[in-house]
Amino acid sequence: MPFTTPSYISKLPFDPPDSIPIHEFLFSNGDKYGRYPIADSLPPFTCGITGKSHSAADVKDRIEWLSAALASDLGFDVNNGSEFDKVIGLFSFNTIDTMLVSWAAHRFSGISSPISPSYSIAELTRQLKAVKCRALFTCATLFPTALEAALAAGIPKAHVYLLEIPEKALKGAKVPIDIKSLDQLVAEGKELAPLPQLKWSQGQGARQTAFLCSSSGTSGLPKNVMISHRNIIANTLQISTYESNYKSGKPEALLAVLPMSHSYALVITGHAGVYRGYTAVVLPGFDLIDVLEAVQKQHIETLWMVPPMVVALIKNLDTAEKYNLTHVKSTVVGASNLTKEVNEQFTRLFPNCQLIQGYGLTETSVVVSMQNRADIMFGSCGHFIPGYEGRLVDRDGKEVTELDTPGELLLRSPTVMLGYLDNEKETKQAFTVDKWLRTGDLMEIRKSNNGNEHLFIVDRVKELIKVRGMQVSPTEIEALLSRHSCVADVCVVPLPHDIAGELPLAFIVRTPAGKDADERALKQEVHEFVNQELADYKHLAGGIEFLEALPKSASGKTKRGDMKELAKKMADSSKAKNTPKVLQVYVYETSDEDSEDGE
Repeated sequence: MPFTTPSYISKLPFDPPDSIPIHEFLFSNGDKYGRYPIADSLPPFTCGITGKSHSAADVKDRIEWLSAALASDLGFDVNNGSEFDKVIGLFSFNTIDTMLVSWAAHRFSGISSPISPSYSIAELTRQLKAVKCRALFTCATLFPTALEAALAAGIPKAHVYLLEIPEKALKGAKVPIDIKSLDQLVAEGKELAPLPQLKWSQGQGARQTAFLCSSSGTSGLPKNVMISHRNIIANTLQISTYESNYKSGKPEALLAVLPMSHSYALVITGHAGVYRGYTAVVLPGFDLIDVLEAVQKQHIETLWMVPPMVVALIKNLDTAEKYNLTHVKSTVVGASNLTKEVNEQFTRLFPNCQLIQGYGLTETSVVVSMQNRADIMFGSCGHFIPGYEGRLVDRDGKEVTELDTPGELLLRSPTVMLGYLDNEKETKQAFTVDKWLRTGDLMEIRKSNNGNEHLFIVDRVKELIKVRGMQVSPTEIEALLSRHSCVADVCVVPLPHDIAGELPLAFIVRTPAGKDADERALKQEVHEFVNQELADYKHLAGGIEFLEALPKSASGKTKRGDMKELAKKMADSSKAKNTPKVLQVYVYETSDEDSEDGE
């Protein structure tokens, strides 16, 4: 029998609609889809630095105008052609108009492809080609990278557009004057004839891809997850229903510092808050002072974070305590568990705040489970949110029905992805024969003192490294390193790290030529080789270790488990070193010193 949401949690008020686009669900007036009244809603997005915003009614209009201008510029026909012929890329730090681009793409029956702002030129080029992007939105800070990649991917300069970011976030970058901005497009669209209404057939919202989001899945190289309109609508409705058990119906401010290029923030701050009439206070990246000032000035009640952000706050208590943070009621953390020590320190900083942990996957359009204030069980990922069913299976595929017994988590929900783009093999492997999604995560179901079932992560079946809440595929890094002339064999594993969670560490067996080279110089050369090709969160921040040989199984496979144990011992031996205080942690921005990205 599948595990489900506890009985004390409200059930979904209605089945997620399957024949409408996302923006119609989010901005429909009246009680048709349960949205908080538009006239009484806060502005969907507010800049945490400048305070700039647009009302919900204005955003609804701007979707129409931006979509009309883009359709005119790109020659798109609203009701003809495949959505895969109308893909719009988003390569930018967070802005108050980031989601506007996605909804405008949906308005002409196209697809939005959010891309991590940490991507290198090579990675961005590959992604643009993989999803066949027809246009790209970026910001001035990332414009040189965006333009070079766009041209390499066959996107003309005229179809590269700019999103506005605060002057502070420009960091000296010049705003190109020969590139059309989003606001210019909106102004153009306002003067054009309205687009024809969408003519969708029954169930089209469940079949049609709305977003292409990058994920490493349960293993291997990054893949593009096809997320439908109904997937996003369903998770938005699930989150709203779940939160209604411990939140009032009154709109509030929430922190939107997580990158909207990632599925976590894409759904949580990009959709769920909008539906409930909230305002998402947008920051381009995690700067400690910017966050604290925004929380105080905007009276933010809910913080959506990843563990490194929480750690950064408690490691800078002297700075944080100068701000009034008493109005913060909830901090929701995904991606990895927090220790009891971190939990206790955070509670002292935010005395009126409940620290809530959750779990999700890009393949489930994101949130699967969350803790609830009515029944907190430390270390758990909480309950399944309404609309989910979960099963545990052992290595032989037999169902695990006993509590406190580990098994791989399988999921069924209206939020489960359509599959991986142009990858039938991986799509097939992601599902069981009876169409349950395989998460690749080893879980246990345990009961709280109140008798409710909680989800606990035991281990990852998949071999992914979690760097500051984001996924890194060791396979991808190993494949790149294997191209280096001095690398004969390689194994990349996670190195435990107090702030980042994990960092990629490479164990390398050198070729004869590599053994003749100076070790220090070779390590620097390998670092530069990786840094030129991969985003900063995939850099070998855990280090490089040279070995004479890697341990192998009888079948010739590297004993990855042995290498992970060696990495843990290395981390334990260095823990005595003091971690310096930091006032600024760029969790999702490119930086010469940081590494990040994931789930």
